[in-house]
Amino acid sequence: MAAPSPLERLLVPAALPPPGSPERWPWLQRLRRQDNPDCGVWIEALERGQLEPAVDLLAVLAGRLDGAGSDRLLAWWLATVGDPDLLPLIGRVRTPRSAALLRQAVNERTAPEQRLPLLPLLGHQRDPIDYPLLARLSLEAGPLPLRRAALEGLALGLSAWPLAALRRQLLRLAGDLQPQLASQAVDLLARLPRGRWALFPLTRRPLDPLVGQRLRRRWAALPPSPLLLIVHGRAGGVIPGELQNLASELERLRGRPVRIQALTAQAPPSPASFGTPAGSADLQPWLTLVPLFLLPGSHVRIDVPAIATAWRAHGPVRRLPFLGAWPSWQRALAAELAAMVQVQDGSADSGPGAPLLLHHPLEDGPGARYLVHLQSVTQARCLPTPYTAADLQEIKLAIHPGALPLALAANRLTESLPEQLGMPLVERPRFRQLLVRELEALP
Repeated sequence: MAAPSPLERLLVPAALPPPGSPERWPWLQRLRRQDNPDCGVWIEALERGQLEPAVDLLAVLAGRLDGAGSDRLLAWWLATVGDPDLLPLIGRVRTPRSAALLRQAVNERTAPEQRLPLLPLLGHQRDPIDYPLLARLSLEAGPLPLRRAALEGLALGLSAWPLAALRRQLLRLAGDLQPQLASQAVDLLARLPRGRWALFPLTRRPLDPLVGQRLRRRWAALPPSPLLLIVHGRAGGVIPGELQNLASELERLRGRPVRIQALTAQAPPSPASFGTPAGSADLQPWLTLVPLFLLPGSHVRIDVPAIATAWRAHGPVRRLPFLGAWPSWQRALAAELAAMVQVQDGSADSGPGAPLLLHHPLEDGPGARYLVHLQSVTQARCLPTPYTAADLQEIKLAIHPGALPLALAANRLTESLPEQLGMPLVERPRFRQLLVRELEALP
């Protein structure tokens, strides 16, 4: 191995030119390019006070440190309560030790001015355990700089935090009396997965004028894709009027085409009817498929995937879960049944007197497991009901406690028993409002 050159031997702390020297910058560049520098001697010199912790030196060292070296440098800074401007250079590397050091320092230092430089770096470490602290400091009353520092920490670690809790916190913060915080909360909501959906609740709230402007800009930058609603349809491909009305309202609200494809139709809608050339780069995905089926039968398991495959020949496609799998839909079913029981002055239970969910018969397997889950969520009894039953007297007797048909739009069952079953689900305010709200907010 070749002996070190005289120049390399001089790349030691004692040989560093002082600040202001014209030789300092070229010297530091040589240090930056040096192969496998011994960063430990530089950290030791800082720890002993033999070197001035200047920004230019730390910028070079920070780029060469491994995790252990970064931890050591951070521990030195925290022990000396160094210059806050140096901290972003020192804490670049994410390690469990650095996260623990920062967490301990934040908890021990209660003065806002001492916490300010630590909070963004704590968020940069992206340890989910730190989310509650950063969220609390951003929300609770306190000095504005401290709250902004906590929110910056959340922004730096955005992908690491629990999504549902983060979304709730940012929605709350978007209504804050401090427009700077509220505007940044809007920006962060737009960066979340399904950003348009995350922002949607704010479109229904009164906001500070400046925050409202920010919301409109972010909303406009997240244009929704066209929707394709997949339904069963009636004989000959007829689409019930209530579903056509739903599609028209969604198209008006979203400002993008909304079409319906019925399984009973001879042909699907034309790709040209969506108004976006196939493969266009301005919308990703090009199309969102929404299967409006309430049960995981063969249509969901076989027909819908085949339809999605066919549409992918025209561009990127996002396929949503079938409607009956949405937790919000299941909660709406439970609420509707509970309201029915209350009107009848009864109490919900899972016994013989429980309200009924009338459904098309399903095969064993996924369908049977789904019905068990649905009964647990709704506290109702699921009753298979062939829609082609010739004698409806038995069904009339069975639904004496009250029943809800698992029929989104009118079908032979709802038309045969209008007095006992009432309106199909899409015509009931609770379910229509849910569909409009959820589908309007889709990306």
